[in-house]
Parts: sequence; structure tokens; C-alpha cells
Amino acid sequence: MTAEPIPLKPVFATAAGIAMLSLMDAFMKSASLAMGAYMAALLRAGLAFAIIAPVWLALRPEWPSKAVMRVHLTRGAVGSMMALTFFYALTKLPLAETIAISFVAPIVSLYLAALLLGEQVRPRAIWGAIFGLAGVLIIVSGKFGRGTLNDETLLGLVSIIVSALLYAWNLVLQRQQALVAKPLEVATFYMGIAGSIYLVAAPFLFVMPPAEALRDVGIGAALTVAGALTMAWAYARAQAQVLVPLEYSGFVWAALFGWLLLGEAVTWTAAGGALLIVGGCWIATTGKRPEQAAI
Repeated sequence: MTAEPIPLKPVFATAAGIAMLSLMDAFMKSASLAMGAYMAALLRAGLAFAIIAPVWLALRPEWPSKAVMRVHLTRGAVGSMMALTFFYALTKLPLAETIAISFVAPIVSLYLAALLLGEQVRPRAIWGAIFGLAGVLIIVSGKFGRGTLNDETLLGLVSIIVSALLYAWNLVLQRQQALVAKPLEVATFYMGIAGSIYLVAAPFLFVMPPAEALRDVGIGAALTVAGALTMAWAYARAQAQVLVPLEYSGFVWAALFGWLLLGEAVTWTAAGGALLIVGGCWIATTGKRPEQAAI
């Protein structure tokens, strides 16, 4: 028997999509520092919706059924809080460290899949969780050792852990959503619902953003749409077990863009912690069916 050749176009598309989303994180960090995490999240969702919704409507699609709409609403709500807490964490932590800690989400999602979808938790998932927790502790210990574990840093750590937990739930919902809707519909409702949720707090939290920060949000919104559609194209053409490991290249991109655009250096503890977290994810997700590994 000969091994099935790896489809190169989806692999390159996935790598490009991850790079675009990592670059988006860098621009959104700059925007969040300038106007606050709430305003950055609100404007990104609004601009991304304005980009993607006309494309979806131009195809004259059918309106989602009530059952599908419930999935859209749930993921939009979870995703809105996931993004908000992530952008807030970016204002308190370096980009690479924030991305590294968020990598615990695939491990957590295995336990959520067991709770929400009835899947069995295997011993590999337990070992993966241990490695992931060790990686997070190494990153935190590095900050403690450098004397940078202050109140602001703790707020950032709590925020990214909350975001990672929401991201894990979001991944399970994304799996459910992919079974009932196409990528353009998913992106349209995801951004539209998230933006609508942010608008609820607008009377209390809205502030006029500085003009120079609008460029960063605009670029971030465009990269969000481009990255999401590129990833959707790739995952429709190659098995998840081939593409999922590429997700962890996000740490390399985050380190590069954090250094080039934000002047952030990557510490050894951040790199070592990220390596342990990625190793934990690899242990937890290998040996599973492709559709399970996609979580």
C-alpha cells in the first residue's frame, strides 16, 4: 500500500490563513491599545460583517431554519465574548504569550465534546491536559521570575484563560455549525450576531475612536474575512488530520509579527511553555478520527 499524497494547495492555503489571522491579531492589539478592547471588537465585527454580508446576499441564499438559527445565535454569542476577552488580554500580555496560552483550547474542547456531544474522553486527552497545564504554568512562572506578574498581568492571564475556554466551546459549536451551513453563511451570521451583541453595551461603552486606530481595525476586519474564507476553502479540500497541526504555527507568526510590528521580544519561558502546550494538544488529538481531531 502506498501513502496517500498530501494535497499541497490546502496545506499552503491553511498556512496562509493562519498567517493572516495572526497578522490580524497584531493589528487588533494595536487597535485595542488605542481605543480599548470593546471598541476594537465592535468595529471589527461591524466592518467584517459589512464586507462579507453583501457577498452572501448576492448569492440569494435561503434564510436559515429555526434550528440552524439557534446554532448561529449560540456561536455568535460565545464568539463575541471570546473575541472581547482575547482582545482585552492582548492589551495586558505580549502577543506570542497570549497566542500560546490560547492553544489549550483544543484540549479543553475534547472535554466539552464529551459533555455536549457525548464523545468519550480517552487517556490521551488526560495526558494532553497535563502537558497543556504545565505549559501555561511555565509561561506564568517566567513572568513571576522576571517580576512582571503584577495586577495588570494577572488580569490579562485571567482574560486569556476565559477566552481559551470560550474558544474551546466555540470549536465544538463550529463543528456543529459546519454541518448545517456553508462558510459564507457562517461568517455572515457569526460577525452579524457578534456585532449586535456588542451594540447592546454601546450606550455605556462607546467612545469615539482615534482616526489613526481605524486603519488598524479596518485591516484587522479584512484579514479576519480573508483568513476565515481561506481556512474554510482549505478544510473543504483536505482532511482535518493533515491541516490541524498547522494551526500551531500561529505561535511562530505571532512571535514574528509581535517583534516586527509591536517590538515584543519572545522569552524562553514563552517558547518552552508553547512547546509543552502544543505537545499536549498533539498527544490529546492524535489517534482520533479526522473529524474529532478537527476540534
